Amino acid sequence: MNPSVILALLTRYVLLYTRNPVRLFELFFWPIVQLLMWGFVTGYLQQQGDGDFSKTISFLIGAIILWDALFRSQQGVAISFLEDVWTRNLLNVFAAPVRMTEYLAATFSVGFLRVIITSLVLALIAWTGYAFNLFQFQGWLIPYYANLMIFGWSLGILSTAMVLRWGHGAESLAWAIPFMVQPVAAVFYPVSSLPAWLQPIALALPPSHVFEGMRAAVAGKDALWSPMITAFSLNLVYLAAAGAVFALTMRSARRKGLLVKVTSS
Repeated sequence: MNPSVILALLTRYVLLYTRNPVRLFELFFWPIVQLLMWGFVTGYLQQQGDGDFSKTISFLIGAIILWDALFRSQQGVAISFLEDVWTRNLLNVFAAPVRMTEYLAATFSVGFLRVIITSLVLALIAWTGYAFNLFQFQGWLIPYYANLMIFGWSLGILSTAMVLRWGHGAESLAWAIPFMVQPVAAVFYPVSSLPAWLQPIALALPPSHVFEGMRAAVAGKDALWSPMITAFSLNLVYLAAAGAVFALTMRSARRKGLLVKVTSS
């Protein structure tokens, strides 16, 4: 891979955000609204009951912040591709000497930057509004975020492949796919709370192991490397599978002229 090509593509995508305030607004609006909503709901429940809701609040706020890492990394890949579709720039990118690995690396970098920026903002709001310290996880934040971002990249690649295959009709999947996974990813509740037939599916998803590890850490239990290693191993499988699907779809799109159809529609 050529770092200069990756940097050039990354610069273009970053400029799309810095020169358009609407895109910056979207970057912060939804994660902040979600954090405030869940924070106020759990605060209200705490006021209504006599139980100790402190851990429940920590579970939910931690889950919201970490889930946003997965969602933003997925969006970094999928929305960057859609930006090229919407601006009729896709053919220019693929007509240039740009390898698929370089293109994906640039979109991965966009997702990484989105995650860093929104995570810092959410961590500040959680600390000032709900006394939740994201950095209580210390060094465990690195494997948490790494695993969630890698899985988000895999979902982003799949979203891109679907748009390539089915055109503009599949654009909504760029936003929908992460939320299709969320109910069985044990984001806000443990895997054990799912029906028995869904639990193996949940355990086959990397995010489930990350969120289970997060809840264990909040509950004061010893953090273990085994869930993170399991999540990372699964992520390698998902990333390789997503890459293979994207490569096959791109090859088919070039052969059938779908790139022209997606760009010109």
